Amino acid sequence: MAKPIIGLTGPTGAGKSAVAAAFSRHGCAIVDADQVARKTAKEPHCLSMLKEAFGKTIIKVDGSLDRHALADLAFSSSENTERLNSITHPAILSECKKQLSAAISSDSVAVILDAPLLFECGAQKFCNATVAVITPDSSRLRRIMARDGITEAEAKERMVSQHGNEYYLKLADYSFDGSIEWSILDDKASELLKRILRDFYERP
Repeated sequence: MAKPIIGLTGPTGAGKSAVAAAFSRHGCAIVDADQVARKTAKEPHCLSMLKEAFGKTIIKVDGSLDRHALADLAFSSSENTERLNSITHPAILSECKKQLSAAISSDSVAVILDAPLLFECGAQKFCNATVAVITPDSSRLRRIMARDGITEAEAKERMVSQHGNEYYLKLADYSFDGSIEWSILDDKASELLKRILRDFYERP
């Protein structure tokens, strides 16, 4: 039986991972594009291209990728962010497609493609519906600082390198308030999932 693939996206610090976990608890399979990206970046061909684009400082002494060093450089300007994406996106899309095909065959009620750059890399083409997780900038700033152990200036730099809430709201089919109390997160995720499933199965 057909089931929907739901693209889940939003800016850093919006609470997307927590929403993905809630969907998982309600029977959804998760394909995590961030995990795919980490795996992709370790592959020799991709690692070589990243080194050429960003320099030797992103490579540790053992030859592995220094993800923090890469992030510092990649998020320092929109040009560098675009350079990173042009190297990694093709391989990430290919692997996500494989994992989505496998997840469709599972006994899940739906498949979630958890992808921060869902629209930027064109992965929405794999999806039947898209959800943007949106949170006020002030809350995002605090979360990013706590999550990554970075300064306010560094957190703001990362936020500036991404699109604002309006971008996601304009493109997504549904939105989710990532600033709600954690105690009602599961209930709200369940409500949205039921709505998406209803829309999917009742479509012409």
